[in-house]
Amino acid sequence: MTPHGWFLIAIFVFLLALTIRPLGGYMAWVFTGQCASNRFLGLFERAFFRLACIDPLSEQNWFGFTQVLLLFNLAGAILLFVILLLQGSMPLNPQGFSAVAPDLALNTAVSFVTNTSWQAYAGETTLDYFSQMAGITTQSFLSAATGMAVAIAMVRGFARHSSETIGNAWVDLTRATLYILLPISVIGALFLASQGVPQTLGDSVSATTLDGAVQIIARGPVASQEAIKLMSGDGGGFFNANSAHPFENPTALTNLFEMLLIFLIGAAFTNTFGRMVGDERQGWSLLSAMLILFAAGLIVVYSAEASGNPHFDELGIDQAAGPLQAGGNMEGKEVRFGIAGSALFANVTTASADGAVNAMHDSFTPLGGGMVMANMMLDEVIVGAPGSGLFGMLLFALVAVFVAGLMVGRTPEYLGKKIQSTEVKMAVLALLVVPATILTLTSVAAVLPAGLAGLSNSGPHGFSELLYAYTSAAATNGSAFAGLNANTPFYNLTLALAMVCGRYLVIVPVLAIAGSLAAKVKVPVSAGTLPTDGMQFVFLIVGTVLIVGALTFIPALALGPLAEHYSAYQLH
Repeated sequence: MTPHGWFLIAIFVFLLALTIRPLGGYMAWVFTGQCASNRFLGLFERAFFRLACIDPLSEQNWFGFTQVLLLFNLAGAILLFVILLLQGSMPLNPQGFSAVAPDLALNTAVSFVTNTSWQAYAGETTLDYFSQMAGITTQSFLSAATGMAVAIAMVRGFARHSSETIGNAWVDLTRATLYILLPISVIGALFLASQGVPQTLGDSVSATTLDGAVQIIARGPVASQEAIKLMSGDGGGFFNANSAHPFENPTALTNLFEMLLIFLIGAAFTNTFGRMVGDERQGWSLLSAMLILFAAGLIVVYSAEASGNPHFDELGIDQAAGPLQAGGNMEGKEVRFGIAGSALFANVTTASADGAVNAMHDSFTPLGGGMVMANMMLDEVIVGAPGSGLFGMLLFALVAVFVAGLMVGRTPEYLGKKIQSTEVKMAVLALLVVPATILTLTSVAAVLPAGLAGLSNSGPHGFSELLYAYTSAAATNGSAFAGLNANTPFYNLTLALAMVCGRYLVIVPVLAIAGSLAAKVKVPVSAGTLPTDGMQFVFLIVGTVLIVGALTFIPALALGPLAEHYSAYQLH
Protein backbone atom coordinates (compact mmCIF):
# COMPACT_ATOMS: atom_id res chain seq x y z
CA MET A 1 0.00 0.00 0.00
CA THR A 2 1.34 3.40 -0.96
CA PRO A 3 0.63 7.05 -0.09
CA HIS A 4 -0.51 7.55 -3.68
CA GLY A 5 -3.05 4.76 -3.25
CA TRP A 6 -4.45 6.19 -0.02
CA PHE A 7 -4.60 9.63 -1.63
CA LEU A 8 -6.73 8.20 -4.46
CA ILE A 9 -9.08 6.63 -1.92
CA ALA A 10 -9.31 9.90 0.01
CA ILE A 11 -10.14 11.85 -3.16
CA PHE A 12 -12.86 9.35 -4.02
CA VAL A 13 -14.46 9.58 -0.57
CA PHE A 14 -14.21 13.38 -0.56
CA LEU A 15 -15.85 13.80 -3.97
CA LEU A 16 -18.56 11.31 -3.06
CA ALA A 17 -19.28 13.19 0.17
CA LEU A 18 -19.78 16.41 -1.77
CA THR A 19 -22.62 14.86 -3.79
CA ILE A 20 -24.64 13.11 -1.08
CA ARG A 21 -26.64 15.95 0.42
CA PRO A 22 -27.36 17.93 -2.80
CA LEU A 23 -28.43 14.84 -4.73
CA GLY A 24 -30.31 13.44 -1.75
CA GLY A 25 -32.27 16.68 -1.46
CA TYR A 26 -32.95 16.71 -5.17
CA MET A 27 -34.31 13.16 -5.12
CA ALA A 28 -36.53 14.01 -2.15
CA TRP A 29 -37.85 16.94 -4.20
CA VAL A 30 -38.59 14.55 -7.07
CA PHE A 31 -40.27 11.78 -5.09
CA THR A 32 -42.39 14.07 -2.94
CA GLY A 33 -43.98 15.33 -6.15
CA GLN A 34 -42.62 18.88 -6.07
CA CYS A 35 -40.98 18.22 -9.44
CA ALA A 36 -44.37 18.24 -11.17
CA SER A 37 -44.31 22.03 -11.22
CA ASN A 38 -41.07 22.11 -13.21
CA ARG A 39 -41.70 24.12 -16.37
CA PHE A 40 -39.48 22.05 -18.65
CA LEU A 41 -39.39 18.38 -17.56
CA GLY A 42 -42.86 18.73 -16.06
CA LEU A 43 -44.22 19.15 -19.59
CA PHE A 44 -42.77 15.77 -20.62
CA GLU A 45 -44.11 14.16 -17.47
CA ARG A 46 -47.65 15.42 -17.96
CA ALA A 47 -47.61 14.53 -21.66
CA PHE A 48 -46.46 11.01 -20.88
CA PHE A 49 -49.11 10.54 -18.20
CA ARG A 50 -51.85 11.66 -20.58
CA LEU A 51 -50.56 9.40 -23.34
CA ALA A 52 -50.34 6.40 -20.97
CA CYS A 53 -53.70 7.21 -19.29
CA ILE A 54 -52.05 7.50 -15.87
CA ASP A 55 -53.57 9.59 -13.11
CA PRO A 56 -50.57 10.83 -11.07
CA LEU A 57 -52.85 11.65 -8.11
CA SER A 58 -54.16 8.09 -7.86
CA GLU A 59 -52.17 5.80 -5.57
CA GLN A 60 -51.95 2.05 -4.96
CA ASN A 61 -51.80 -0.18 -1.92
CA TRP A 62 -48.76 -2.39 -1.55
CA PHE A 63 -50.30 -5.27 -3.48
CA GLY A 64 -51.30 -3.09 -6.42
CA PHE A 65 -47.86 -1.42 -6.38
CA THR A 66 -46.24 -4.86 -6.47
CA GLN A 67 -48.42 -6.05 -9.34
CA VAL A 68 -47.46 -3.05 -11.46
CA LEU A 69 -43.74 -3.55 -10.92
CA LEU A 70 -43.81 -7.30 -11.53
CA LEU A 71 -45.90 -7.03 -14.71
CA PHE A 72 -43.78 -4.12 -15.97
CA ASN A 73 -40.59 -6.12 -15.41
CA LEU A 74 -42.09 -9.21 -17.03
CA ALA A 75 -43.01 -7.18 -20.11
CA GLY A 76 -39.46 -5.79 -20.25
CA ALA A 77 -37.96 -9.28 -20.03
CA ILE A 78 -40.18 -10.58 -22.83
CA LEU A 79 -39.34 -7.60 -25.03
CA LEU A 80 -35.59 -7.99 -24.54
CA PHE A 81 -35.83 -11.75 -25.09
CA VAL A 82 -37.62 -11.21 -28.41
CA ILE A 83 -35.10 -8.56 -29.52
CA LEU A 84 -32.23 -10.99 -28.91
CA LEU A 85 -33.98 -13.86 -30.69
CA LEU A 86 -34.70 -11.67 -33.72
CA GLN A 87 -31.35 -9.87 -33.71
CA GLY A 88 -30.41 -11.10 -37.18
CA SER A 89 -33.32 -9.24 -38.75
CA MET A 90 -33.09 -6.08 -36.64
CA PRO A 91 -31.67 -2.73 -37.87
CA LEU A 92 -28.34 -1.25 -36.78
CA ASN A 93 -26.48 -4.51 -37.26
CA PRO A 94 -23.42 -3.55 -39.33
CA GLN A 95 -21.51 -6.56 -37.99
CA GLY A 96 -24.15 -8.95 -39.35
CA PHE A 97 -24.59 -10.76 -36.04
CA SER A 98 -27.10 -13.61 -36.02
CA ALA A 99 -29.79 -14.38 -33.44
CA VAL A 100 -28.75 -15.17 -29.87
CA ALA A 101 -29.30 -18.76 -28.71
CA PRO A 102 -32.57 -19.16 -26.76
CA ASP A 103 -30.99 -20.16 -23.42
CA LEU A 104 -28.47 -17.30 -23.61
CA ALA A 105 -31.20 -14.87 -24.68
CA LEU A 106 -33.30 -15.88 -21.68
CA ASN A 107 -30.37 -15.50 -19.31
CA THR A 108 -29.48 -12.09 -20.74
CA ALA A 109 -33.08 -10.83 -20.64
CA VAL A 110 -33.49 -11.87 -17.02
CA SER A 111 -30.06 -10.49 -16.18
CA PHE A 112 -30.69 -6.92 -17.28
CA VAL A 113 -34.32 -6.72 -16.18
CA THR A 114 -33.32 -7.80 -12.67
CA ASN A 115 -30.54 -5.17 -12.54
CA THR A 116 -27.90 -7.93 -12.45
CA SER A 117 -26.00 -7.57 -15.75
CA TRP A 118 -24.58 -11.08 -15.67
CA GLN A 119 -22.98 -11.58 -19.10
CA ALA A 120 -22.27 -15.08 -20.38
CA TYR A 121 -21.21 -13.60 -23.72
CA ALA A 122 -18.73 -11.12 -25.19
CA GLY A 123 -20.71 -7.99 -26.04
CA GLU A 124 -18.63 -6.82 -28.97
CA THR A 125 -18.87 -10.20 -30.75
CA THR A 126 -22.45 -11.14 -29.85
CA LEU A 127 -24.80 -8.14 -29.74
CA ASP A 128 -25.48 -5.60 -32.48
CA TYR A 129 -26.07 -1.91 -31.82
CA PHE A 130 -29.86 -2.24 -31.75
CA SER A 131 -29.70 -4.96 -29.08
CA GLN A 132 -27.22 -2.91 -27.06
CA MET A 133 -29.28 0.29 -27.21
CA ALA A 134 -32.94 -0.72 -27.44
CA GLY A 135 -32.43 -3.81 -25.30
CA ILE A 136 -29.58 -3.57 -22.81
CA THR A 137 -29.39 0.20 -22.27
CA THR A 138 -33.16 0.59 -21.99
CA GLN A 139 -33.36 -2.06 -19.29
CA SER A 140 -30.48 -0.43 -17.43
CA PHE A 141 -32.69 2.62 -17.01
CA LEU A 142 -35.85 0.70 -16.15
CA SER A 143 -34.30 -1.80 -13.74
CA ALA A 144 -32.69 1.06 -11.80
CA ALA A 145 -36.01 2.92 -11.74
CA THR A 146 -37.67 -0.22 -10.37
CA GLY A 147 -35.24 -0.43 -7.45
CA MET A 148 -35.70 3.28 -6.74
CA ALA A 149 -39.50 2.92 -6.77
CA VAL A 150 -39.34 0.05 -4.26
CA ALA A 151 -37.05 2.03 -1.96
CA ILE A 152 -39.28 5.10 -2.08
CA ALA A 153 -42.33 2.95 -1.32
CA MET A 154 -40.58 1.65 1.80
CA VAL A 155 -39.58 5.18 2.81
CA ARG A 156 -43.22 6.24 2.50
CA GLY A 157 -44.10 3.35 4.79
CA PHE A 158 -42.08 5.01 7.53
CA ALA A 159 -43.07 8.58 6.65
CA ARG A 160 -46.85 8.02 6.47
CA HIS A 161 -49.29 6.90 9.13
CA SER A 162 -52.75 5.37 8.94
CA SER A 163 -52.43 5.18 5.16
CA GLU A 164 -53.64 2.41 2.89
CA THR A 165 -51.40 3.45 -0.03
CA ILE A 166 -47.66 3.69 -0.62
CA GLY A 167 -47.62 5.73 -3.83
CA ASN A 168 -48.09 5.18 -7.55
CA ALA A 169 -45.59 2.80 -9.16
CA TRP A 170 -46.04 4.30 -12.63
CA VAL A 171 -45.35 7.79 -11.33
CA ASP A 172 -42.27 6.70 -9.39
CA LEU A 173 -40.85 4.81 -12.38
CA THR A 174 -41.40 7.80 -14.63
CA ARG A 175 -39.94 10.38 -12.29
CA ALA A 176 -36.91 8.27 -11.41
CA THR A 177 -36.10 7.93 -15.11
CA LEU A 178 -37.01 11.40 -16.32
CA TYR A 179 -35.67 13.58 -13.50
CA ILE A 180 -32.74 11.56 -12.13
CA LEU A 181 -31.36 8.80 -14.33
CA LEU A 182 -31.67 10.48 -17.72
CA PRO A 183 -30.11 13.89 -16.91
CA ILE A 184 -27.15 12.42 -15.03
CA SER A 185 -26.60 9.84 -17.78
CA VAL A 186 -26.47 12.54 -20.45
CA ILE A 187 -23.88 14.49 -18.48
CA GLY A 188 -21.89 11.31 -17.76
CA ALA A 189 -21.95 10.18 -21.39
CA LEU A 190 -20.76 13.57 -22.63
CA PHE A 191 -17.88 13.55 -20.16
CA LEU A 192 -16.83 10.01 -21.07
CA ALA A 193 -16.99 10.82 -24.79
CA SER A 194 -14.78 13.84 -24.17
CA GLN A 195 -12.21 11.53 -22.58
CA GLY A 196 -12.07 9.19 -25.56
CA VAL A 197 -14.89 6.70 -25.02
CA PRO A 198 -16.39 5.97 -28.50
CA GLN A 199 -19.94 7.00 -29.40
CA THR A 200 -20.67 6.01 -32.97
CA LEU A 201 -22.97 3.86 -35.09
CA GLY A 202 -20.14 3.13 -37.52
CA ASP A 203 -18.90 -0.40 -38.14
CA SER A 204 -15.79 -1.92 -36.63
CA VAL A 205 -12.48 -0.77 -38.10
CA SER A 206 -9.39 -2.76 -39.06
CA ALA A 207 -5.79 -1.93 -38.34
CA THR A 208 -2.49 -3.46 -39.41
CA THR A 209 -0.19 -4.32 -36.53
CA LEU A 210 3.60 -3.94 -36.51
CA ASP A 211 4.06 -7.58 -37.48
CA GLY A 212 1.71 -7.24 -40.46
CA ALA A 213 -1.36 -8.93 -38.98
CA VAL A 214 -4.83 -7.40 -39.39
CA GLN A 215 -6.68 -6.58 -36.19
CA ILE A 216 -10.42 -5.85 -36.05
CA ILE A 217 -11.20 -3.09 -33.55
CA ALA A 218 -14.75 -3.08 -32.27
CA ARG A 219 -16.47 0.19 -31.44
CA GLY A 220 -20.02 1.51 -31.21
CA PRO A 221 -22.36 3.63 -29.05
CA VAL A 222 -20.29 2.96 -25.94
CA ALA A 223 -20.38 6.23 -23.97
CA SER A 224 -24.18 6.37 -23.73
CA GLN A 225 -24.37 2.79 -22.44
CA GLU A 226 -21.37 3.20 -20.16
CA ALA A 227 -22.85 6.07 -18.15
CA ILE A 228 -26.15 4.41 -17.30
CA LYS A 229 -24.67 0.95 -16.77
CA LEU A 230 -22.42 2.36 -14.06
CA MET A 231 -24.98 4.59 -12.39
CA SER A 232 -27.88 2.14 -12.56
CA GLY A 233 -26.16 -0.78 -10.85
CA ASP A 234 -26.53 -2.82 -14.03
CA GLY A 235 -22.81 -2.87 -14.79
CA GLY A 236 -22.97 -4.74 -18.11
CA GLY A 237 -20.11 -3.88 -20.42
CA PHE A 238 -20.31 -3.07 -24.11
CA PHE A 239 -17.06 -5.01 -24.37
CA ASN A 240 -16.21 -8.35 -22.80
CA ALA A 241 -13.42 -6.81 -20.72
CA ASN A 242 -15.92 -4.30 -19.29
CA SER A 243 -14.28 -1.26 -17.63
CA ALA A 244 -10.85 -2.83 -18.07
CA HIS A 245 -11.22 -2.11 -21.81
CA PRO A 246 -9.61 1.21 -22.84
CA PHE A 247 -12.71 2.11 -24.90
CA GLU A 248 -14.87 1.91 -21.77
CA ASN A 249 -12.39 3.30 -19.25
CA PRO A 250 -9.43 4.97 -20.96
CA THR A 251 -7.71 6.93 -18.16
CA ALA A 252 -7.23 7.22 -14.42
CA LEU A 253 -9.62 10.19 -14.49
CA THR A 254 -12.42 8.17 -16.10
CA ASN A 255 -11.70 5.39 -13.60
CA LEU A 256 -12.37 7.78 -10.72
CA PHE A 257 -15.43 9.21 -12.46
CA GLU A 258 -16.89 5.76 -13.09
CA MET A 259 -16.49 4.75 -9.44
CA LEU A 260 -18.30 7.92 -8.41
CA LEU A 261 -21.13 7.12 -10.83
CA ILE A 262 -21.48 3.67 -9.29
CA PHE A 263 -21.94 5.01 -5.73
CA LEU A 264 -23.71 8.24 -6.64
CA ILE A 265 -27.40 7.38 -6.21
CA GLY A 266 -27.05 4.61 -3.64
CA ALA A 267 -25.18 6.84 -1.18
CA ALA A 268 -27.45 9.85 -1.75
CA PHE A 269 -30.56 7.76 -1.17
CA THR A 270 -29.76 7.64 2.55
CA ASN A 271 -30.10 11.43 2.69
CA THR A 272 -33.35 11.23 0.72
CA PHE A 273 -34.61 8.78 3.33
CA GLY A 274 -33.68 11.11 6.19
CA ARG A 275 -35.38 14.08 4.57
CA MET A 276 -38.59 12.22 3.78
CA VAL A 277 -38.97 10.83 7.32
CA GLY A 278 -38.30 14.28 8.75
CA ASP A 279 -34.90 13.63 10.37
CA GLU A 280 -31.72 13.71 8.28
CA ARG A 281 -29.77 12.12 11.14
CA GLN A 282 -31.60 8.85 10.45
CA GLY A 283 -30.14 8.85 6.96
CA TRP A 284 -26.65 9.66 8.21
CA SER A 285 -26.78 6.69 10.61
CA LEU A 286 -27.59 4.30 7.76
CA LEU A 287 -24.85 5.83 5.61
CA SER A 288 -22.37 5.47 8.47
CA ALA A 289 -23.15 1.75 8.75
CA MET A 290 -22.66 1.37 5.00
CA LEU A 291 -19.32 3.19 5.04
CA ILE A 292 -17.97 1.18 7.98
CA LEU A 293 -18.65 -2.04 6.10
CA PHE A 294 -17.21 -0.53 2.91
CA ALA A 295 -14.02 0.61 4.67
CA ALA A 296 -13.48 -2.81 6.25
CA GLY A 297 -13.79 -4.52 2.88
CA LEU A 298 -11.52 -2.01 1.15
CA ILE A 299 -8.76 -2.46 3.72
CA VAL A 300 -8.82 -6.24 3.23
CA VAL A 301 -8.88 -6.09 -0.59
CA TYR A 302 -6.23 -3.37 -0.90
CA SER A 303 -3.84 -4.97 1.61
CA ALA A 304 -4.29 -8.44 0.09
CA GLU A 305 -3.51 -7.23 -3.44
CA ALA A 306 -0.69 -4.94 -2.33
CA SER A 307 1.01 -7.78 -0.43
CA GLY A 308 1.49 -9.71 -3.66
CA ASN A 309 1.09 -13.30 -4.72
CA PRO A 310 3.24 -15.83 -2.81
CA HIS A 311 3.47 -18.05 -5.89
CA PHE A 312 5.35 -15.26 -7.67
CA ASP A 313 8.03 -15.05 -4.98
CA GLU A 314 9.55 -18.41 -5.90
CA LEU A 315 9.75 -17.24 -9.51
CA GLY A 316 11.88 -14.26 -8.53
CA ILE A 317 9.27 -11.72 -9.62
CA ASP A 318 9.71 -8.32 -7.98
CA GLN A 319 6.40 -7.35 -6.35
CA ALA A 320 7.65 -4.38 -4.36
CA ALA A 321 6.17 -0.96 -5.09
CA GLY A 322 8.62 1.47 -6.65
CA PRO A 323 8.92 4.50 -8.94
CA LEU A 324 8.42 2.37 -12.05
CA GLN A 325 5.79 -0.14 -10.87
CA ALA A 326 2.74 -0.32 -8.64
CA GLY A 327 3.97 -3.46 -6.91
CA GLY A 328 1.79 -6.17 -5.44
CA ASN A 329 -0.31 -8.67 -7.35
CA MET A 330 -0.65 -7.10 -10.81
CA GLU A 331 -1.97 -10.26 -12.47
CA GLY A 332 -5.24 -9.47 -14.23
CA LYS A 333 -4.96 -5.72 -13.59
CA GLU A 334 -4.45 -2.76 -15.89
CA VAL A 335 -1.14 -0.94 -15.50
CA ARG A 336 -2.89 2.41 -15.95
CA PHE A 337 -4.93 1.81 -12.76
CA GLY A 338 -2.45 -0.05 -10.57
CA ILE A 339 -3.22 -1.85 -7.32
CA ALA A 340 -5.09 0.99 -5.57
CA GLY A 341 -7.29 1.88 -8.54
CA SER A 342 -8.12 -1.78 -9.13
CA ALA A 343 -8.74 -2.68 -5.49
CA LEU A 344 -10.91 0.39 -4.94
CA PHE A 345 -12.93 -0.29 -8.10
CA ALA A 346 -13.41 -3.96 -7.15
CA ASN A 347 -14.63 -3.04 -3.68
CA VAL A 348 -16.91 -0.29 -5.01
CA THR A 349 -18.50 -2.51 -7.65
CA THR A 350 -19.18 -5.43 -5.30
CA ALA A 351 -20.32 -3.19 -2.46
CA SER A 352 -22.75 -1.48 -4.82
CA ALA A 353 -24.07 -4.55 -6.70
CA ASP A 354 -23.00 -2.86 -9.94
CA GLY A 355 -20.94 -5.64 -11.51
CA ALA A 356 -18.66 -3.49 -13.66
CA VAL A 357 -14.99 -4.49 -13.35
CA ASN A 358 -11.70 -2.86 -14.27
CA ALA A 359 -9.66 -5.93 -13.30
CA MET A 360 -10.20 -9.68 -13.44
CA HIS A 361 -11.43 -10.79 -10.02
CA ASP A 362 -10.44 -14.39 -10.82
CA SER A 363 -6.79 -13.23 -10.69
CA PHE A 364 -7.07 -11.55 -7.30
CA THR A 365 -5.37 -13.15 -4.32
CA PRO A 366 -7.56 -15.62 -2.40
CA LEU A 367 -8.26 -13.06 0.33
CA GLY A 368 -8.90 -10.25 -2.14
CA GLY A 369 -11.24 -12.38 -4.24
CA GLY A 370 -12.90 -13.74 -1.12
CA MET A 371 -13.54 -10.25 0.21
CA VAL A 372 -15.24 -8.97 -2.92
CA MET A 373 -17.34 -12.13 -2.81
CA ALA A 374 -18.21 -11.45 0.84
CA ASN A 375 -19.31 -7.91 -0.07
CA MET A 376 -22.01 -9.41 -2.29
CA MET A 377 -23.01 -11.96 0.34
CA LEU A 378 -24.10 -9.21 2.73
CA ASP A 379 -27.43 -8.88 0.90
CA GLU A 380 -26.52 -5.77 -1.12
CA VAL A 381 -26.49 -3.38 1.85
CA ILE A 382 -23.10 -1.67 1.42
CA VAL A 383 -24.46 1.29 -0.58
CA GLY A 384 -25.99 -1.14 -3.08
CA ALA A 385 -27.63 -0.40 -6.40
CA PRO A 386 -30.05 2.57 -6.70
CA GLY A 387 -32.77 1.89 -4.15
CA SER A 388 -31.87 -1.69 -3.29
CA GLY A 389 -29.00 -0.68 -1.01
CA LEU A 390 -31.34 1.50 1.04
CA PHE A 391 -34.15 -1.00 1.44
CA GLY A 392 -31.59 -3.76 2.12
CA MET A 393 -30.09 -1.75 4.96
CA LEU A 394 -33.57 -0.89 6.27
CA LEU A 395 -34.33 -4.62 6.48
CA PHE A 396 -31.31 -5.08 8.73
CA ALA A 397 -32.37 -2.01 10.72
CA LEU A 398 -35.72 -3.66 11.42
CA VAL A 399 -33.99 -6.85 12.57
CA ALA A 400 -31.59 -4.81 14.71
CA VAL A 401 -34.36 -2.91 16.55
CA PHE A 402 -36.25 -6.18 17.00
CA VAL A 403 -33.22 -7.79 18.66
CA ALA A 404 -32.72 -4.68 20.80
CA GLY A 405 -36.38 -4.80 21.81
CA LEU A 406 -36.00 -8.41 22.91
CA MET A 407 -32.99 -7.49 25.04
CA VAL A 408 -34.84 -4.77 26.97
CA GLY A 409 -38.21 -6.53 27.04
CA ARG A 410 -40.37 -4.05 25.13
CA THR A 411 -42.03 -3.84 21.72
CA PRO A 412 -39.39 -2.58 19.29
CA GLU A 413 -39.94 0.73 17.52
CA TYR A 414 -38.28 2.37 14.55
CA LEU A 415 -39.07 5.93 13.47
CA GLY A 416 -42.27 5.93 15.49
CA LYS A 417 -43.57 2.65 14.10
CA LYS A 418 -43.95 -0.45 16.26
CA ILE A 419 -42.11 -3.34 14.65
CA GLN A 420 -44.26 -6.41 15.10
CA SER A 421 -44.35 -10.00 13.88
CA THR A 422 -45.53 -9.15 10.36
CA GLU A 423 -42.60 -6.82 9.63
CA VAL A 424 -40.05 -9.14 11.26
CA LYS A 425 -41.24 -12.21 9.36
CA MET A 426 -41.16 -10.37 6.04
CA ALA A 427 -37.71 -8.89 6.81
CA VAL A 428 -36.26 -12.28 7.71
CA LEU A 429 -37.80 -13.83 4.60
CA ALA A 430 -36.28 -11.14 2.39
CA LEU A 431 -32.87 -11.48 4.04
CA LEU A 432 -32.75 -15.28 3.82
CA VAL A 433 -33.84 -15.62 0.19
CA VAL A 434 -30.46 -14.63 -1.22
CA PRO A 435 -28.31 -16.90 1.01
CA ALA A 436 -30.66 -19.86 0.46
CA THR A 437 -30.52 -19.35 -3.31
CA ILE A 438 -26.73 -19.03 -3.37
CA LEU A 439 -25.96 -22.04 -1.21
CA THR A 440 -28.58 -24.33 -2.77
CA LEU A 441 -27.62 -23.68 -6.39
CA THR A 442 -23.86 -23.75 -5.64
CA SER A 443 -24.20 -27.15 -3.99
CA VAL A 444 -26.21 -28.45 -6.96
CA ALA A 445 -23.63 -27.18 -9.47
CA ALA A 446 -20.78 -28.65 -7.40
CA VAL A 447 -22.09 -32.21 -7.72
CA LEU A 448 -23.75 -32.36 -11.15
CA PRO A 449 -21.62 -33.15 -14.22
CA ALA A 450 -23.22 -30.22 -16.09
CA GLY A 451 -22.01 -27.85 -13.39
CA LEU A 452 -18.52 -29.32 -13.05
CA ALA A 453 -18.04 -29.24 -16.83
CA GLY A 454 -17.88 -25.44 -16.77
CA LEU A 455 -14.91 -25.30 -14.38
CA SER A 456 -11.40 -24.59 -15.61
CA ASN A 457 -9.86 -25.05 -12.15
CA SER A 458 -10.15 -27.77 -9.56
CA GLY A 459 -9.90 -27.62 -5.78
CA PRO A 460 -10.73 -24.56 -3.69
CA HIS A 461 -10.38 -22.11 -6.56
CA GLY A 462 -12.79 -24.07 -8.70
CA PHE A 463 -15.31 -24.05 -5.86
CA SER A 464 -14.77 -20.29 -5.49
CA GLU A 465 -15.66 -19.84 -9.16
CA LEU A 466 -18.97 -21.64 -8.60
CA LEU A 467 -19.72 -19.81 -5.37
CA TYR A 468 -18.88 -16.44 -6.90
CA ALA A 469 -21.15 -17.03 -9.91
CA TYR A 470 -24.27 -17.82 -7.89
CA THR A 471 -23.45 -15.15 -5.31
CA SER A 472 -23.13 -12.57 -8.08
CA ALA A 473 -26.40 -13.69 -9.69
CA ALA A 474 -28.52 -13.87 -6.54
CA ALA A 475 -27.09 -10.60 -5.20
CA THR A 476 -27.92 -8.93 -8.56
CA ASN A 477 -24.28 -7.98 -9.06
CA GLY A 478 -23.20 -9.52 -12.35
CA SER A 479 -19.42 -9.61 -12.01
CA ALA A 480 -17.70 -12.99 -12.36
CA PHE A 481 -14.63 -15.08 -11.76
CA ALA A 482 -13.56 -15.44 -15.38
CA GLY A 483 -12.47 -19.08 -15.07
CA LEU A 484 -16.05 -20.40 -15.24
CA ASN A 485 -17.55 -21.20 -18.66
CA ALA A 486 -21.10 -20.11 -17.91
CA ASN A 487 -22.49 -20.04 -21.45
CA THR A 488 -24.12 -23.48 -21.28
CA PRO A 489 -27.80 -24.36 -20.93
CA PHE A 490 -27.24 -25.49 -17.33
CA TYR A 491 -25.64 -22.26 -16.18
CA ASN A 492 -27.82 -19.99 -18.29
CA LEU A 493 -30.96 -21.46 -16.73
CA THR A 494 -29.78 -21.89 -13.13
CA LEU A 495 -28.20 -18.44 -13.01
CA ALA A 496 -31.40 -16.95 -14.44
CA LEU A 497 -33.31 -18.68 -11.63
CA ALA A 498 -30.88 -17.22 -9.08
CA MET A 499 -31.37 -13.73 -10.50
CA VAL A 500 -35.17 -13.97 -10.38
CA CYS A 501 -35.14 -15.23 -6.77
CA GLY A 502 -32.56 -12.68 -5.62
CA ARG A 503 -34.54 -9.79 -7.10
CA TYR A 504 -38.26 -10.45 -6.84
CA LEU A 505 -38.42 -12.67 -3.75
CA VAL A 506 -36.79 -9.73 -1.96
CA ILE A 507 -38.87 -6.97 -3.53
CA VAL A 508 -42.24 -8.53 -2.66
CA PRO A 509 -41.59 -8.82 1.11
CA VAL A 510 -40.11 -5.29 1.12
CA LEU A 511 -43.28 -3.86 -0.40
CA ALA A 512 -45.40 -5.88 2.03
CA ILE A 513 -43.44 -4.29 4.87
CA ALA A 514 -43.98 -0.85 3.31
CA GLY A 515 -47.73 -1.40 3.22
CA SER A 516 -47.84 -2.66 6.79
CA LEU A 517 -45.81 0.27 8.11
CA ALA A 518 -47.82 2.88 6.21
CA ALA A 519 -51.03 1.62 7.84
CA LYS A 520 -49.64 1.97 11.38
CA VAL A 521 -50.10 4.99 13.61
CA LYS A 522 -47.00 6.76 14.87
CA VAL A 523 -46.19 6.37 18.55
CA PRO A 524 -44.51 9.19 20.46
CA VAL A 525 -40.92 8.90 21.61
CA SER A 526 -40.60 7.79 25.23
CA ALA A 527 -37.80 7.18 27.71
CA GLY A 528 -37.64 3.55 26.60
CA THR A 529 -37.35 4.28 22.88
CA LEU A 530 -34.08 3.10 21.31
CA PRO A 531 -32.26 6.08 19.74
CA THR A 532 -31.66 5.28 16.07
CA ASP A 533 -29.69 8.35 15.05
CA GLY A 534 -26.42 7.74 16.90
CA MET A 535 -23.34 5.54 16.73
CA GLN A 536 -24.81 3.00 19.15
CA PHE A 537 -27.46 2.11 16.58
CA VAL A 538 -24.90 2.25 13.75
CA PHE A 539 -22.79 -0.43 15.41
CA LEU A 540 -25.90 -2.45 16.23
CA ILE A 541 -26.77 -2.55 12.51
CA VAL A 542 -23.18 -3.35 11.51
CA GLY A 543 -23.05 -6.14 14.07
CA THR A 544 -26.33 -7.58 12.83
CA VAL A 545 -25.14 -7.55 9.22
CA LEU A 546 -21.82 -9.20 10.06
CA ILE A 547 -23.29 -11.85 12.36
CA VAL A 548 -25.95 -12.88 9.86
CA GLY A 549 -23.40 -12.93 7.03
CA ALA A 550 -20.80 -14.88 9.02
CA LEU A 551 -23.22 -17.50 10.31
CA THR A 552 -24.54 -18.05 6.79
CA PHE A 553 -21.44 -18.02 4.61
CA ILE A 554 -18.30 -18.78 6.66
CA PRO A 555 -18.52 -22.56 5.95
CA ALA A 556 -18.78 -21.93 2.20
CA LEU A 557 -15.96 -19.37 2.24
CA ALA A 558 -13.83 -21.83 4.22
CA LEU A 559 -14.12 -24.34 1.36
CA GLY A 560 -13.15 -21.77 -1.25
CA PRO A 561 -11.04 -18.62 -0.76
CA LEU A 562 -9.99 -19.31 2.83
CA ALA A 563 -8.78 -22.83 2.01
CA GLU A 564 -6.92 -21.50 -1.03
CA HIS A 565 -5.32 -18.72 1.02
CA TYR A 566 -4.02 -20.98 3.78
CA SER A 567 -2.81 -23.63 1.35
CA ALA A 568 -0.86 -21.00 -0.63
CA TYR A 569 0.86 -19.54 2.43
CA GLN A 570 1.45 -22.94 4.01
CA LEU A 571 3.45 -23.94 0.95
CA HIS A 572 5.40 -20.70 0.95
